[in-house]
Amino acid sequence: MNIGAVDHVEFYVGDAQQSAFYLCTAFGFRLCGQSGPETGRPDQRSLLLRQGGIDVLLTSALTAGHPVAEYVARHGDGVANIAFAVDDAARAFATATERGAVALEEPTTHRRGDTEVVTAAVLGFGDVIHRLVQRTGDRTDFLPGTLDIFAEDPDPRQQLLTTVDHAAICVPAGRLGPTVAFYERVFGFRQIFEEFIEVGEQAMDSKVVQSPSGQVTFTIIEPVPDRRPGQIDTFLASHGGAGVQHLALLTDDIVATVPALSARGVRFLDTPDAYYDDLTGRLGSPDLRVEDLRRTGVLVDQDHWGQVFQIFTQSPHVRKTFFWEVIDRHGARTFGSGNIKALYEAVARAEVTA
Repeated sequence: MNIGAVDHVEFYVGDAQQSAFYLCTAFGFRLCGQSGPETGRPDQRSLLLRQGGIDVLLTSALTAGHPVAEYVARHGDGVANIAFAVDDAARAFATATERGAVALEEPTTHRRGDTEVVTAAVLGFGDVIHRLVQRTGDRTDFLPGTLDIFAEDPDPRQQLLTTVDHAAICVPAGRLGPTVAFYERVFGFRQIFEEFIEVGEQAMDSKVVQSPSGQVTFTIIEPVPDRRPGQIDTFLASHGGAGVQHLALLTDDIVATVPALSARGVRFLDTPDAYYDDLTGRLGSPDLRVEDLRRTGVLVDQDHWGQVFQIFTQSPHVRKTFFWEVIDRHGARTFGSGNIKALYEAVARAEVTA
C-alpha cells in the first residue's frame, strides 16, 4: 500500500456555508467548488475549499436521518474523513480490508474528460473514515461528475498555509496501543515517537505514527485514568468518543502568518511572558528572534534534526472540541516533549480563563 500525502480532509458540519465563510475569511481559504441538489446530491451539500496544497471539504446534510446529520448530532462539527492519496485505490482497499479494516465504500471510478479519480473508503478510528484516492489527470477537477469546480486554484505564492502537517487524535483510555497497532498493521505506518506527559495531577500518554512516505502523521493521545481528569477527558466527553482534536497546517513563515491570521479574526491561545524569559536557558538561541516569538505567542521546541515553531487556536466550535495548529518546521521531524506539554498547558490556561 503506497500512501502518499493527505489528499483532503472532510468535515461534517451543521452549516457548510457558515463554516466556509469562517475558513475563507479567517484562514484565507478559497471556495473552489460545490456539490448538492444541482449535481445529483439532493440529500447533502459539500463545499470545496483550497489553499496551497490543502483541500478541505465541508459537508452538511439536507435531509433528516442523513449519516452526516447523525454524525454532527453525536460529535458536533468535526473531522469525519482524512483521505489518503494512493497509487491504486482498488488495491489499497483490498489490502486494507484483508488486514482487518472495515469496508465502507467499494472502489468507484469518476471520470470527466481526461481526468479520472478512483475512490474507496474504510473505517479508521472512532467514526472517522479514510477515503483512498487515486488521481489521473487534472487535480483541480476534484471529483469529476460529482462536484462542480467553478474557480481555479489561487496562486500558491500568495498562500499563508501550505499543507497538512499532522493530525492529533484523542482516544479513550486503553485504546492507544490498539489504535497504533491498527495503523501499523493495516496501513503500514510506523511508530516514530512516544511520550508520557504529566502536568500537575493530570497525565496523558501519546504515540506518533507516520506513513512510510513521511507525509501522513498522526499524534494519538489517551488520558491516564488513575489521574485527575484533564483536557483529553474533556474532549472525549464533549465530542462523544474518539476523534480529531486538531489539525496542524504548515507555514513557511510563522511570525508573518500568525499576525496575518490574527488580523483576519483567528483567535490564538495566549502564552505567558515567563515562557520566553526562560526560552534561551531551555533551548539556547532559537532560529527565530525571541522578540518575534514573544510578540506572536509562538512556541518553540527542538529535536535531533532541528527546531519546530507552533501555535494553537482557540476552538471556534460550540462544544470547544476541535481547534487548529499553525506550525513551521526548521528541520525538526518529530514532536519533542516540550511541544506536547506546551500544548497541554496552553489549553489548560485557556480553560482557566474561559
